[in-house]
Amino acid sequence: MKTVKHTIAMLALAVCAGAGAAHAQPQGEPDGIPVTRMSRMRVFSDPQQFEQQSKLQYSQLLSEAQQKQALVPANHPQVLRLRAIAKRLIPYATRWNPEAARWQWEVNLLNSKQVNAFCMPGGRIAFFSGILTQLNLTDDEVAIVMGHEIGHALREHGRERAAKSEATNLVGKLAGAGLSAWLGVDPRLTGAATNAAAQLTVLHFSREEETEADMVGIDLAARAGYDPRAGIALWEKMGAVSQGQPLPFLSTHPSGDSRIAEMNKNMALVLPVYARAKGLKPNALPAYRTSAVAPR
Repeated sequence: MKTVKHTIAMLALAVCAGAGAAHAQPQGEPDGIPVTRMSRMRVFSDPQQFEQQSKLQYSQLLSEAQQKQALVPANHPQVLRLRAIAKRLIPYATRWNPEAARWQWEVNLLNSKQVNAFCMPGGRIAFFSGILTQLNLTDDEVAIVMGHEIGHALREHGRERAAKSEATNLVGKLAGAGLSAWLGVDPRLTGAATNAAAQLTVLHFSREEETEADMVGIDLAARAGYDPRAGIALWEKMGAVSQGQPLPFLSTHPSGDSRIAEMNKNMALVLPVYARAKGLKPNALPAYRTSAVAPR
């Protein structure tokens, strides 16, 4: 009898908790980008192998960067800024992949003119200083970039690509892409590890995967209190800066016009989430203001 009473009590608590959660969000209000099932193709690649190689390659990159004096110190304002933004985004990552709760997240900054950033499997994030300085990114825009790259890791696009390509060593290809050809490597970072990685084929994500990463990015940003409209400003900046010289970031990412159109189409889903995070009504949100691109 005690067991039955205990069970009934627990069910009652669960119902009450569910009711409380329902009241946390106004009825009928969009709750961000819908989470869809991840590709079944990824099950044909070994997640542990991906994790181990990611950890190894990221560690090698940081070690080499430090030797070349290209690893920005942990107390640098820009590193503190990146880590503060990541700290706000990460709590919402499990919505897209529950495994993210077990990831050992890292955020580092490499002193390079490259306009790029990446997130390797397991939550290992790196930004190149060029993307911060050349695009003069606001915190909202940094959150969009970071959220996009985190999105690839959360949705396990690397594993999906590996499975679809049916290659025998795509874990190394993923690492190589992440460290060199995919991102672009500063001359000071061209040691043995990155030289070897540079010879590997670039692992391009499909248009569908890029779109999904964009949607994950604006969703994470909105939940963390960053303006998702910054994604539109970001791609406008990318287009302006790349007119004279193609950017590595754009070589592996679809055109800005199509991305802006897709973001605009889904903005009605994420703006209420952002407004809620800011304690405002969606119609009370001020216009988004970006910053001018740095002169070249």
